[in-house]
Amino acid sequence: QVQLVESGGGLVQAGDSLRLSCAASGRTFRSNAMGWFRQAPGKERECVAAVSGSGSSTYYAYSVKGRFTISRDNTENTVFLQMNALKPEDTAVYYCHTYRARSGDYWGQGTQVTVSS
Repeated sequence: QVQLVESGGGLVQAGDSLRLSCAASGRTFRSNAMGWFRQAPGKERECVAAVSGSGSSTYYAYSVKGRFTISRDNTENTVFLQMNALKPEDTAVYYCHTYRARSGDYWGQGTQVTVSS
């Protein structure tokens, strides 16, 4: 079992920054990729960033590339999403995600990010 707990969301103005954190339970954290997804009202959930277990490989959606940075601290079982130059279209609930071959997908409870124009 893996538990994921996000924090760091909030209400900001366009151009501001936020840093999301996701604390994960479990002894195999460093062996598994982690991702950040988001879901805006009426839209599909989409992956915005992902990082490999070691942290050496990352993926970014085109819409956030150059503005968001994903990182992880394997000593603290935590993954971060630094979001800069936020835009109103970044408004969504942000979810932390990981996957285990034996037990499937794990999601956090989500944290709301609202960007006002």
